[in-house]
Formats: sequence, structure tokens, C-alpha cells
Amino acid sequence: MTPPELAQAVVEDPAAGSFRVSRRVFVDPAVLEAEREAVFARCWLYLAHASELPAPGAFITREVAGRPLLVNRARDGTLQAFFNACSHRGAPVCREARGQRRAFRCPYHGWTYDDRGTLVHVPLADAMADHLLDGGALDLRAVPHLQAHRDFVFVHFDPAAVAPLRDYLGGAAEVLNLIADQSEHGLEVIPGAHHYSVPANWKLLLENSADGYHGAVTHSTYGDYLRARDGALPAAADGLAFDLGQGHSYTTSWGATPWGRPVARWVPGFGAAARPELEATLRGLVERLGEDRARTVALADRNLLIFPNLVVNDIMAITVRTFWPLRHDQMEVSAWGLAPRGQSDAARARTTRNFVEFLGPAGFATPDDVEMLALCQQGYRATGGDGFNDLSRGMRRSAPLQTDEAQMRAFWRQWQHMVAALRPAAPPAGTRTAAHGAEGRP
Repeated sequence: MTPPELAQAVVEDPAAGSFRVSRRVFVDPAVLEAEREAVFARCWLYLAHASELPAPGAFITREVAGRPLLVNRARDGTLQAFFNACSHRGAPVCREARGQRRAFRCPYHGWTYDDRGTLVHVPLADAMADHLLDGGALDLRAVPHLQAHRDFVFVHFDPAAVAPLRDYLGGAAEVLNLIADQSEHGLEVIPGAHHYSVPANWKLLLENSADGYHGAVTHSTYGDYLRARDGALPAAADGLAFDLGQGHSYTTSWGATPWGRPVARWVPGFGAAARPELEATLRGLVERLGEDRARTVALADRNLLIFPNLVVNDIMAITVRTFWPLRHDQMEVSAWGLAPRGQSDAARARTTRNFVEFLGPAGFATPDDVEMLALCQQGYRATGGDGFNDLSRGMRRSAPLQTDEAQMRAFWRQWQHMVAALRPAAPPAGTRTAAHGAEGRP
């Protein structure tokens, strides 16, 4: 698709209550190339959670938007991110996924860098002019921008980017605050990670991650399991969907969902012995946060979408997901579980079980979702991308429901603005933000 065609890929008619997306954006390799330049190179992208680097010397390696990165906590406690490529001939200076180290040695020629990325040793250095080794020109190259909000760490690859992370997040920052407030000691990543691929376009997983419309049909087996475990389930009530501006959105619901929340919402499947601990946790949250905020933090489910490809599912457990396009019809997904620091062993066991039971790669939800996204991609391929997807549900509501599609429309408006114009991110002219009457209001 050419830029003029991309400008017509999303067709919105508020008067008619209609919102459509061309299916060609899922099957055309040229669209992915435009996305790499216009989106992934020009947005804040999730990198890691600070708890993954608990002490000076800790490091992880991670690939973000196809770029291998080395992330470490330096001896002064600061977080740093470098492109994982030796300044000599480009081989990775670190090949382990994580560990503890104060220096990084290239396996090709032995060039060595300290934990601040400074080149400290070159074998047979006398063969090089002194001025080449002085002044930092051959140090590891740092990622242009690295910032964090409530221990969620992001990077930006555009050296000219000027908007701070907090401004980019906008209303999404407050949803992250609600998630992080579950523990006065902060959250931490549960050891281990899930990595898997999906034979579908990456944008389909973004859409699916806060789509309340498909749950009762696609994940009916999970409902059957909960009924068998806990007996009669509460009548489900629709939650709400909110457009947070700049492509971010979230959905939330209160208490009617049948699964428990390990933070402080008990269900029979947790066992009678767990109830006093969860009630005590809720009392502690009320003392620390006040009644209203504590109940929102502990009892309400929420799915947060941060443009372009970060999803935080704070439902039956906290799951952090990122996904990257390998091809126009193939994505790679990474997911981590988050839990409050200092949990009891029993609470951590409940949290971990809830994390893998629904959203793990072999859980009740993820295999279903992977199958559905692959089927959608198959359908687009059958017609060569002809036709449009309809995302019109809830356009006439002043307060869209989570079974509507306001959250998808928020993504697609920002996507179209960035990809069609190939210019830095900013709300499109005339687009309403959450503070000025966007779909739903947090």
C-alpha cells in the first residue's frame, strides 16, 4: 500500500456510526515496512520491569523492535540500555539472557567494556592509534532515550525525540499507577518468561487483548472450568472501555467476573484458608490508599493497551505482554507475570497459578486466542486482503462497554495518523482526547 492508500485504510463515519479497517493492512508486506519506520522507530517502547535488574551488576539481554539490546544496572544503581553490538566489528558483547556481571567481553576479538559501556581493554592495542581508543568514540552505543514510570522501563530509538515518557503515556500512566499500587513495596517479575510465536499480523493481538466481545464464545471452556470448580457463577456485568488518547486505551470491570484476583478478591477456588489473608490485604490497602482507591486497585479488573504494542492484563493476575512483527503474517510474543513484593508463599502460589491458568501459553485463553488470530489471517489471505473489518460496536454510546470496540478504534486512529503521514506521533487534528470527550472517560 502506498501512503495515499494507507491514508484511506481506516474509514470512520461518526454520523453513520461506522468504523472500518482495510484488511490489506494485515497482508501487505509494504505496510510492515511503513510501520517499522513510522511507528516502532518513533514511539516509546516497553523494555523491561526494573525488578528484573535488582542490584548493581545485574543485566538482561532483550530484543526490542528487532534491535538486540543489553540492559544493566550500573555500579551506581542507574539503569542503562546499550545496543548489543561491539563497536569493533559488531558481534554481540553479551549472549546470555540474564546474569550478574561488571564487564562484557566480545567473543570475537576480546574487546571488553565495563558496566557503563566504556571500552576498557583492547588486545594488541598498540596496533591502533591512541586517539581512536580515547574519548569514548569506541564505547558501546547507548540507546538514545531510556525512562521509567513506576518501574515500567521504556526506550525510544529516535535521537530527536523530545516528548518525555510521562507525556507520551498520558492517561495510561494513571492506570499503571493503579496496577503498581497493589503493593507498597512495589511489584516484581515472577521468575521465568513466556515466548511464543503466532502466525498472524501483530496488530491482531493488540485488538484481541482488550476485546470483551469474544470471551464468552472463544473461552467458553474457561467458564465451564470455573463452574465445575466454584459452582454457580455471578451474573456477568459489562465493564467500560476508555480511549486515553494517543492510541492508548483500557477496559475495566467491577467484581462481576467469576475469577478471583490474587491481590484481594477471594473466590471459592482459592480455598477457605486463603480468605482471611486476602481480607487482611484489602484492609491494609484501605489504610494506605483510602477506601475508594483501595477497592479500585484490589477489586476491579483492567486491561491496559499502550500504543503500539504493550498490553498489561490486570485481571486474574498481572500479565505484561509485548509482541513484535517478524513478518507481515508472523509475530513473536513475550509475556511476564508481575506480583507484589513480599507476598507469602501461599499468595505467590495463587498468583502464579492464576497467571498461567488463563493467560499462559498453555492456559485456557492463550491457545484459543492464537487459533482465532491465525484463522483471521487465513481469512485475509483467502481474499488477498480485499474488504474491510468492521469495528463499529459502541460508536453511538457515550460510555462504550468493554464488549464494544472503542479500544480498537483508539489504536487505529493513532496508527493511521502515524503510518499514513510517516511523521512523528501527535494526536491527529480534530481527534478528541480523553480529557476532551474521547470515547468513554476514565
